[in-house]
Amino acid sequence: MIQIRKITRSDGPHWADMRHALWPQSTQEEHLQEIHDLIGQNDWGLFLAEENGSPLGFIEVSLRPYANGCDTSPVAFVEGIWVAENWRHKGVGRQLIQAAEKWAESRGLAELGSDTEITNTLSQTAHRGWGFEETERVVYFRKKLRVSAE
Repeated sequence: MIQIRKITRSDGPHWADMRHALWPQSTQEEHLQEIHDLIGQNDWGLFLAEENGSPLGFIEVSLRPYANGCDTSPVAFVEGIWVAENWRHKGVGRQLIQAAEKWAESRGLAELGSDTEITNTLSQTAHRGWGFEETERVVYFRKKLRVSAE
């Protein structure tokens, strides 16, 4: 049976492994430092999915003053959600989203925002399955400038 519960400090090593699977550009040490900084903050909802004590996935939800596509402020925002590959399409992600919804509703918030990369069609499909609606698409640009040495 899958259980969803708040993440605790003792979950740090497993949580760091899962975060690294989601965000491999950061080192394990960087994830552990971020975990240390997140635990105990009131403006973050941090939940772990597990079965018989084995971690299956996690969700991190923050309280943001604004989120693209949302009408209210503040808004709860899914900063990250990850489910182990062999547990996908079994309702784990949905249960994590439901935990985030309850966390947001308990704070009187009316919306849950999220985002994903434009090329991540798997995540887009999952979001639609969880009841999210697409609100906008964005393409970011940059232009490098010559910096004068004065």
